Amino acid sequence: MSLMKHFGKMKNNHDATVNTLTMKGCVTMPLPQQNNQYTIDDIYALPDGQRAELIDGQMYMMAPPSRRHQQILLSLSRRIADYIDRKGGSCEVDIAPFAVFLNEDNKNYVEPDISVICSSEKLTDKGCSGAPDWIIEIVSPSSRRTDYFTKLFKYRTAGVREYWIVDPDKSRILVYNFASEDTGDYTFSETVKAGIYEDLEIDFNTIEL
Repeated sequence: MSLMKHFGKMKNNHDATVNTLTMKGCVTMPLPQQNNQYTIDDIYALPDGQRAELIDGQMYMMAPPSRRHQQILLSLSRRIADYIDRKGGSCEVDIAPFAVFLNEDNKNYVEPDISVICSSEKLTDKGCSGAPDWIIEIVSPSSRRTDYFTKLFKYRTAGVREYWIVDPDKSRILVYNFASEDTGDYTFSETVKAGIYEDLEIDFNTIEL
């Protein structure tokens, strides 16, 4: 399916974004600020141990990941990093918690499960300033809406080249190649090719679940 056709279908099913504080998996709560906008300063002001993401001024609280989530994350990131090392590549693989300042402003801050960054000038001690080349999100029950809708649109407009949504509960991998405007829909019994590399394929049959 072409990406534009897919996005048209997605938009028809996507509710308008509201400027509220959203606890993933919980009831939406109104913001205390009159302008209904959070900034990165609010992220850094959170209590120790509490994590959140910021998308267009809206804060999304993050629940601790499950053991299964972390097993998939480590298996995928290890395969990508090993491929880059074998090829002598310059891209860097970073796993959450890793700060990505998508629009290089104070309204957007995300911690993708896996980020592949090929421009060293984007990397600082604080994280990545700008869009990674490739992002993978592993869906949790509490992050499903954010990963499938909010982040999909945000990553595309921010300049991410490729976005994978890995959904363990559905044994499904959605691949969005924003550069070629193609999409792919796979199961955990298939091998999935990365769009940003010519010969990187990941066999999900071998992913530890």
